[in-house]
Amino acid sequence: MKKELFLLLLCFTTFHQAQSVREHGNLQVQGTQLVNQNSQPLVLRGMSLGWHCFHPRFYNEKVVSWLKKDWKCSLIRAALGVEPGDSAYIKHPKAGLEKIERVVDAAIENDLYVIIDWHSHSINRQEALAFFEHCAKKYGQYPHVIFEVFNEPDDESWEEVKAYAQEVIAVIRKHAPHNLILVGSPHWDQDLHLVAASPLANVHNVMYTMHFYAGTHGQWLRDRVDAAMAQGIPVFISESAGMEATGDGPIHHAEWQAFIDWMERKKLSWITWSVSDKDESCSVLQTTASSHGGWRPSDLKESGRLVRQYLRTLNE
Repeated sequence: MKKELFLLLLCFTTFHQAQSVREHGNLQVQGTQLVNQNSQPLVLRGMSLGWHCFHPRFYNEKVVSWLKKDWKCSLIRAALGVEPGDSAYIKHPKAGLEKIERVVDAAIENDLYVIIDWHSHSINRQEALAFFEHCAKKYGQYPHVIFEVFNEPDDESWEEVKAYAQEVIAVIRKHAPHNLILVGSPHWDQDLHLVAASPLANVHNVMYTMHFYAGTHGQWLRDRVDAAMAQGIPVFISESAGMEATGDGPIHHAEWQAFIDWMERKKLSWITWSVSDKDESCSVLQTTASSHGGWRPSDLKESGRLVRQYLRTLNE
């Protein structure tokens, strides 16, 4: 019994600690596991900001600081809205880049890991190459920064995504030889069986993303990820939430808890969508929420209260 108790406490200390870049340093992939600079398994948990073009008011240092201090995030995701609407990156690249850099700079200042997310559902090769070359030049020396090269491919084939990812990774690696890179897969990051059948070649420190919404996805998706990992595919949950894949509808508590329990057992890092105040259940904030953090319980929707509690419990 004493030995079992010791092992339980050791596990709790390893995976339920306040996580800082200063402590863990450069992220590495060993087999299917994310590890720190000392080759110790590491589980990162945090929040994604909403599309920068739709929810720009939350793209600031005070929100990043609040998410670390109050929500206990070890990881923030800055979602560059590439195509939709008149304020997207394609039409206004300078404004989009400024918002992403504001969040990345704040994450570095606050000793947090941060994902630069090319939040697109289509291949925009030339724009992506230019964007990631700029970001890799500017941030490639910082262990804080993770590059997510394609948020959610939808109708693209894995071969198309694979060819695109190889090009973007090559550009990033010219300036950021060690940073973690995340790559999506077809059908909104669910087709990891296609990745397992034909993974990227000659790459390092690369993980493949899976996204889930507990009201739509269930055990079949967990089984698919388990099978891919059994074939050596490292997986990172860069977007998730408890309702339907539309981002709306009621929270499916039991299924969300099943995903949380599974991610913890598998030592999978995860991000929840999203820090925004849209009229949908996956947006964790009410419209009353300040643009600068300091949110009261009344400023949080049900999803916000739940994920905040998950993060405060698991990241402490």
